[in-house]
Amino acid sequence: MASSSPHSSLLGIAPVVPVVVLQDASDAVPLARALVAGGLPAIEVTLRTPAALDAIRAIAEEVPDAVVGAGTVITPQQVKDSVAAGARFLVSPGWTDVLLEAMRGSGVPFLPGVSTTSEVVALLERGVTEMKFFPAEAAGGTAYLRSLAGPLPQARFCPTGGIGSANAPDYLALPNVGCVGGTWMLPADAITARDWGRVEALAREAAGLKTLRAQV
Repeated sequence: MASSSPHSSLLGIAPVVPVVVLQDASDAVPLARALVAGGLPAIEVTLRTPAALDAIRAIAEEVPDAVVGAGTVITPQQVKDSVAAGARFLVSPGWTDVLLEAMRGSGVPFLPGVSTTSEVVALLERGVTEMKFFPAEAAGGTAYLRSLAGPLPQARFCPTGGIGSANAPDYLALPNVGCVGGTWMLPADAITARDWGRVEALAREAAGLKTLRAQV
């Protein structure tokens, strides 16, 4: 992710990072086990629900093969709380200098969010080369990222927002995209029904996108 942790890049762990929104922390461990079994070990738990920190803590303690991180991180306090809960990476939808310094000081890799060329250049000035591109589809999609690859080849991205199984391969085929984030392997009805077998099967299909990318 950030260049301050060159040996801890999220972008190389798996082609897809599941973006998890959990209402019940008791679902965290079986859900994480299903994702890991399906080949998606990097799991972003968003801080959008009261259960998020407990979910991160449970996954960190009970699913050793998972690389659990915190998403929707927007304050220095959330940075601190997430790392204390066991988050091994941080993802933000956008960034400020205050938030960036908090993430940089956290000791874990991080992906600050960008949606404009100026934001990308500003992060490159600050020594950050790996970023989240959000909201990917609304901000210009693959055409926008392809346009950035020429003048800013050192910037690499994890696009998130509006990405599903149909368009994920198009993103993954781009030279400046290391992985994508999405929720399509986590359908709401499967989570409600606690159908972890279905989640594992969908995760396996998503993990298979890496093979498709290699053939592009």
